Amino acid sequence: MQALRIAATGMHAQQTRVEVISNNIANMSTNAYSARRAEFSDLHYQQIREPGSITSATGAIAPSGVELGLGVKAASISMNVEQGALRQTGGDLDLAIEGRGYFEVTLPSGQSAFTRDGGLKRTGDGLIVNSDGFAIGGDITIPQDARSIAVNADGEVYAFFDDDPAGQLLGTLTLSLFVNEKGLKSLGGNLFGETEASGSPIAGQPGLDGRGTVQQGFLEDSSVDVVKQIADLIEAQRGYELNSKVITAVDQMLSSTTQIR
Repeated sequence: MQALRIAATGMHAQQTRVEVISNNIANMSTNAYSARRAEFSDLHYQQIREPGSITSATGAIAPSGVELGLGVKAASISMNVEQGALRQTGGDLDLAIEGRGYFEVTLPSGQSAFTRDGGLKRTGDGLIVNSDGFAIGGDITIPQDARSIAVNADGEVYAFFDDDPAGQLLGTLTLSLFVNEKGLKSLGGNLFGETEASGSPIAGQPGLDGRGTVQQGFLEDSSVDVVKQIADLIEAQRGYELNSKVITAVDQMLSSTTQIR
């Protein structure tokens, strides 16, 4: 009665799928959130008769085998790297990436993390940081007497003063590319860390070598398609119910077996 365990793996797989969908829906309003998708693969097979085995004394070859599957398992939870829609905010430190790339953030440990969330702030000292207070863009500091700031598409940050209408270049924001963006490790707080699967970050100026451009006054919305997520949720729920019905059927079969006299 392998069916009992097989159905249990099916229920566990659909439960995992529902958890991924619920996290997507919970982050439908998170800046630059990339939707995730659960992917599955079949488990091992019990080989009752292998394909190509000899079936008789005359040397006849079986054209197909007898393989009993043992269920399903979660293969990966992959990230959808498609860009979300850009929403205009008008904030001077609201920056969206139009195209590929990630802003680099310096963590308190000194290590680098990466994000597409461009909802930036400034500290009391004028340092540009993310929402958690981590420095971004190579420790660019805005002078306290700056009247306004501007960030162009190439990532150059300018400060304007009352006595200097031409503006002063404070620094340049860089964008990092990865060979395999789906290999990045989620750290929470809209941050990602590099892994061996993602490859090392390739930093450079926005707009060059396949990198996107920086749009001031915009934020990137979540890439979650709520309608699709609801449809997937219904499908996962039905899959869970079908697997539970298999367990019920197997239980009834076992009950019939124990009642044989």
